[in-house]
Amino acid sequence: MVRRLSSLNFFELMAANELIIEEWNGSSSTKLFKTATITASPSLCIRSSFLEVKQLGNYLCLCKLQGFPSSVTPDYLPFQVWDSLQGLSTYIRTMLSTKALLSAIGVGEKSATVIGATFQWFLRDLTGMLGGVLFTFYQGSDLDSNAKMWRLVADLMNDLGMLMDLLSPLFPSAFLFVVCLGSLSRSFTGVASGATRAALTQHFALQNNAADISAKEGSQETMATMIGMALGMLLAHITMGNSLAIWFCFLFLTVFHMYANYKAVNCLALTSLNFERSSILLQHFMKTSQVLSPVQVSSMEHVLPTWTTRWISRNSKLLHMQVDLGLRVSSLGRQELMELLHSSGSHCEEVKYLLVERKGIISVIVHKDAIATDVLQSYIHALVMANLTDGNKSTHSESQAWMDKQYEVFVQKLKSSGWKTERLLAPSLIWTANWMSKPSDKKID
Repeated sequence: MVRRLSSLNFFELMAANELIIEEWNGSSSTKLFKTATITASPSLCIRSSFLEVKQLGNYLCLCKLQGFPSSVTPDYLPFQVWDSLQGLSTYIRTMLSTKALLSAIGVGEKSATVIGATFQWFLRDLTGMLGGVLFTFYQGSDLDSNAKMWRLVADLMNDLGMLMDLLSPLFPSAFLFVVCLGSLSRSFTGVASGATRAALTQHFALQNNAADISAKEGSQETMATMIGMALGMLLAHITMGNSLAIWFCFLFLTVFHMYANYKAVNCLALTSLNFERSSILLQHFMKTSQVLSPVQVSSMEHVLPTWTTRWISRNSKLLHMQVDLGLRVSSLGRQELMELLHSSGSHCEEVKYLLVERKGIISVIVHKDAIATDVLQSYIHALVMANLTDGNKSTHSESQAWMDKQYEVFVQKLKSSGWKTERLLAPSLIWTANWMSKPSDKKID
């Protein structure tokens, strides 16, 4: 039987004892904070507890992201800080470039016609749309596997597009060409930025909360946009009529924008395996029998296209540059086919791939029924073979012996270090093959 406390007994209890009720903020998956204390003895006293500055900053910055920080990866917060700063500089520069573009079209001039400005704007947008379609067709499958590189390249192309808009008034005779070139550059940005953001959101989400993270990132971007637009309008007003000041501000903000982007992508410690990360991990494992952590690998991988930093790493052996995944069988010559069949031997029925060595490049022929783990195994095997290659020496037997002994150990250590070994992030395989062995029709006398 439940005993109810009457109002009289309640006040008698308050007179005899001091009743304290505390108010706490947070959920079971987040850190709790005491926000108020209510004391009743005998008068009512309410005392509010202010959140610490750090927690309040996190609250405002993350827009009440549920479960933070346990619901996201550790690199989420530093990435968002640098990403917001680069976004802020972008929106400030947008006001300067848009002002220059509108003046070049003829806004404010009596001689300008509405139909002429509309036609020019239409051609600008049409060029951007066509550029986005073509870029998706040629590079769409590579965006997920090289998210850090394409994230940086996307913002570089956006800077180039803004520069074209700012230059457009200086070349009236080539105005349409310059503007379309800028629109084409920005179209690459839209495709690459959207695709890489989706890949990074999946990386950040630790509790299947990708939708929540995406929504909060949208709120942060909106806030940065509003602040950037306000500062951009103020800067456009201050620098009005002063070309030197406009160019100085634009170039300064562009340099800062690229620096912030570089810092943002360097903060990322992705746990998925792509060509370069697999190469770095395997080389270190073959030397030390140890597996590097995602944070260690992030400081070693390239965030710029490999050809731009090749002069820096001439002495380093980039194994992934020596492997070609998804070779077309009909491209092989007769002698290469004979060597392939001879080197495969009895293993062709056991695995879903074949390896071919051609002028120092290890090519992988993937079986049409290969699954994601087979593709990963084939690529690791090719990396092992490339690492063991020494001149014209055949390394098929040595690489196969290493795979038989060390591959499962390598994969287990990858998993224990936090790496995702379910698949290899790689462009879609266009060419696959099928092979089988048939009994010989020759009769034995």
